Formats: sequence, structure tokens, C-alpha cells
Amino acid sequence: MAEGDAPTEVPLEDALDLHPFSPRDIPSVVEEYLRAARAAGLAEVRLIHGRGRGVQRARVQALLTRLPFVVRAYDAPPSRGGWGATVVELAACVEDDTPGSV
Repeated sequence: MAEGDAPTEVPLEDALDLHPFSPRDIPSVVEEYLRAARAAGLAEVRLIHGRGRGVQRARVQALLTRLPFVVRAYDAPPSRGGWGATVVELAACVEDDTPGSV
């Protein structure tokens, strides 16, 4: 991004493909995406991490176990990516549990 350019707004969707992100950035990207999805009222999202050797899948699913607003996470059914994606069910967002609220 050139100096002075504003970041591009990306529309929030119910799926996030993690392939474009550096592996070291994935935990923070996933957490921020899930917080934004929850704040937007999404109850379920899909994280696309790919099949490969399962390294990213394991890292993503380990992160999900530590997030208190994740109700459930599981491998997507075959029609939605199989073990190359993880479906995440999110707890409803209560107004005073979002970051920065008093």
C-alpha cells in the first residue's frame, strides 16, 4: 500500500479463505474476523484453510478452543469443503461484551 492510501474495505461474508494470508498472521486474522462476524450478527461462519498436511487446520482449531465466544467448531461437510474447512458456530453478541465497550 502506498503512503497515504486508505485500507480497502472488504465486505464481511460468512466464509474466510485463509490461503492469501501468511501462516504467522492467521491466528490474528481469524480472531479479528470472528469478532467482526459476531458483531455483525453472523451465527455461523466457515474458515477455509485447505487440506494439505493439516497444519493450518490444527492451528486454526486450536485457536478456536481458546476463544470464549466460539460455541462449536467442526470439519465442514463434504459439500462445504470437508476437512479443508472448519465451520464455526458463534455465540450471540451481547452489546456490552464487545471490545471497547464500557
